[in-house]
Amino acid sequence: MIGRTSAAPTTRYVYDFAEGSRELRDLLGGKGANVAEMTRILGPERVPAGFTITTEACVAYMDADRTEPDGLDAQVAEALARLEEAAGKRLGDAQDPLLVSVRSGARESMPGMMDTVLNLGLNDASVDGLAAKTGNPRFAWDSYRRFVQMFGNVVRGVPGDKLEDAIKALKAEQGVKLDTELDVDALRTLTDRFKALFREQTGEDFPQDPQEQLRQAIRAVFDSWMGERAIHYRRINRIPDDWGTAVNVQQMVFGNKGETSGSGVAFSRDEVTGAPEPSGDFLQNAQGEDVVSGVRNTRDIAELADVMPEAHAELMDILRTLESHYGDMQDTEFTIEEGRLYMLQTRNAKRPAQAAVRFAADAVAEGLLSREQALMTIDAGKLDALLHPTFDPHADIDVLAHGVPASPGAAKGEIVFTAPEAVEAAAAGRDVILVRPFTEADDVAGFHAARGILTSEGGKASHAALVARGMGRPCVCGASALEIDLQAETVRVGETTLKRGDRIAIDGSEGIVTLDDVPLVEARWSEQFETVLDWCDELRTLGVRANADTPEDARRAREYGAEGIGLCRTEHMFMAADRQPKMRAMIMASDEPARRAALAELLPLQQQDFEGLFEAMEGEPVTIRLLDPPLHEFLPHRFEVERQLEHARTTGEGDTDELERTLERVQSLEEVNPMLGTRGCRLGILYPEVYEMQAVAIAQAAIAVRERTGKAPLLEVMIPLVDYESELELMRTLVIDAAHERGLEVGRDFLVGTMIELPRACFLADSIANHADFFSFGTNDLTQTALGFSRDDVESKFLATYLERKIVDRSPFETIDAPGVGQMVRMGAWLGRKTKEQLKLGVCGEHGGDPDSIDFFHHSGIDYVSCSPFRVPIARVAAAQAAVRTAD
Repeated sequence: MIGRTSAAPTTRYVYDFAEGSRELRDLLGGKGANVAEMTRILGPERVPAGFTITTEACVAYMDADRTEPDGLDAQVAEALARLEEAAGKRLGDAQDPLLVSVRSGARESMPGMMDTVLNLGLNDASVDGLAAKTGNPRFAWDSYRRFVQMFGNVVRGVPGDKLEDAIKALKAEQGVKLDTELDVDALRTLTDRFKALFREQTGEDFPQDPQEQLRQAIRAVFDSWMGERAIHYRRINRIPDDWGTAVNVQQMVFGNKGETSGSGVAFSRDEVTGAPEPSGDFLQNAQGEDVVSGVRNTRDIAELADVMPEAHAELMDILRTLESHYGDMQDTEFTIEEGRLYMLQTRNAKRPAQAAVRFAADAVAEGLLSREQALMTIDAGKLDALLHPTFDPHADIDVLAHGVPASPGAAKGEIVFTAPEAVEAAAAGRDVILVRPFTEADDVAGFHAARGILTSEGGKASHAALVARGMGRPCVCGASALEIDLQAETVRVGETTLKRGDRIAIDGSEGIVTLDDVPLVEARWSEQFETVLDWCDELRTLGVRANADTPEDARRAREYGAEGIGLCRTEHMFMAADRQPKMRAMIMASDEPARRAALAELLPLQQQDFEGLFEAMEGEPVTIRLLDPPLHEFLPHRFEVERQLEHARTTGEGDTDELERTLERVQSLEEVNPMLGTRGCRLGILYPEVYEMQAVAIAQAAIAVRERTGKAPLLEVMIPLVDYESELELMRTLVIDAAHERGLEVGRDFLVGTMIELPRACFLADSIANHADFFSFGTNDLTQTALGFSRDDVESKFLATYLERKIVDRSPFETIDAPGVGQMVRMGAWLGRKTKEQLKLGVCGEHGGDPDSIDFFHHSGIDYVSCSPFRVPIARVAAAQAAVRTAD
């Protein structure tokens, strides 16, 4: 049937549904494994029969440059013959045709990212046979036009908008508004027009051979794994490219046979809030694609009880059975054919953070899961959505339109109409709302870039809703009052017309759209989230601190559960407007006495900052990193000084002498590679009076807070960018001497340690540990120096290419490079504790808030991680999950 590549003749690529189970997920994909599992627990009478082509077949196909492996053809033919025998029908038979769906199914759900074809097997002959057999010509021709439409778009790339335009034009000719109002003659006409479009776009006639249809559809699903939208989705969700997708071929059941038929999506619990009530959408006289595409506005699943009560009751029972069996919230697809309910698939529901937390808490309370099991159902990386802003509840909002509350959180920004516009705007630092009639898989990059999503069509199960929830983006769907014209780039609501660039605000929790500049307020944690975090604190062994430079940051960190400050970057304290002139005066000083005079003015300000931090942390440990960046960062850029000097010389305005001195000093401080130059402890060695001032400020602040509150802060002074043992020895002595002069004793009142952020420090950590009370691994700079990557340049210059070429599977600044940088951390930890068994070990880079990195650190002997305050809850959950995995 097709070109083949050689493969082991014993390789099995096809499994009937009755042969599989959920344990074969890696081989059969999530959909195939779960359909097989449903067949086993619900019975074959409830799940239409079919077979799965394995992920290994897809991998072999990709490895062979998109040529199917030897043996696949024959195995598909054998499986189809078994299906035909069981069904008592033949694919595409002219009298009583068997029709099938062809769907993708990766091992991890990728909703809307890959391709599906329904009603395969119809042609110009079998459509008449189907009409005669069912006695329902309209149903037969509706199914055929859907097949031509989906096959043309999905398999052969006929533009979807051209097909939709053909539908709209015919409805206008017929004087009807809904697809369901088109009669059989109109559907024949529409099918002919679709086939004409197919010929126009592909240069070929629409294929009439059902076997050829199946061959092309299977290839299309394989190809969709490497489609741009699927690749982009995998990048965002960290799904490996080499997994491949399975293909599921399943006997069709029909929801478009009339008012006693329908299709829908049902969740075992509310997919937005996690509340223990089933939710979902359905449509009468429709196929599943109508529900999930967002083209038609759906009905709430509760209304199914009114129109098909028996099917509704059966569905509710099945949802309970599936949730109990899988131990997780379920997302199902179903079809009702003339009153009979069929289950087409189930999967663990993708849900926003608030729903995940609610489910976990309720599942434990209901006895469905243990705490440990419930905790593992949560995606820790998505929990920051719980901290997303919402509309100020006290704001008086003029509502422009209402829609379906599809994904929680609030957002405001400029209107954009396309995904590329959203990406471009985000890159420029502008907040945007992506506005579309309905979204498609190709819009996924825009979801990632936009602050929120707004559509005029669709419901909670639409593509927009599913993807937005998965990405944690606020989303309002089905705002039917909006008339969105993509060509004119306008949105009309009654008498109001909006254009690209106009600002709107949306609330995805309430389904509200407004033109008001509504104040956004931080989210409040639910009682369930507090419960989950309490479990985490009982289960985890890894400490969680926060990176905080101000009292405000410190207070927020404490509110979010931080057990201390793991990194206070003192340089940030010098950036304030009232500090910069004094800092510049110190840098511009020509000798030590002048520097000390300038530092004397900075000392009380620095002490005031430290006092605020210590009071906010109320006796919890505070790790203060002494000045780290190059001094030139506190001065204006050389080009700016040169411009000002030229202006002063030309106009006579400005102090040319002062500008010349500034330029001379800026030039003297310039370095070819400043991030590897005069910074960190090197500054303290060249200008010891700077570190001395900071040590005095720290000591005096500690004494003042102790006397004022009766609670002594737990002080940890950190020396940055240490390469050599003697560097730390010198700076440690300086800090201890300054503190001793004010009555503080090292070991009793404070500790002195170092930041391990250079490869040499990792290799010689046993020697450096002789002079350290603690290590804190600065994984940001350690990644830069170990990999030779500039953090500021990698993302914009070559990371995208490295991801595309599979040199790396994610940014090493986002998740620790475990084989390289990670092994340096482990080496440093092992060598340090070889010298001092009780040496305290922490991590204070951005990796401290990344769940995958936290799991690595948990297994590397680290005592605590430190991250931004908003990542603290994520770190608490991720640390507990790492402990649960270890226990398992």
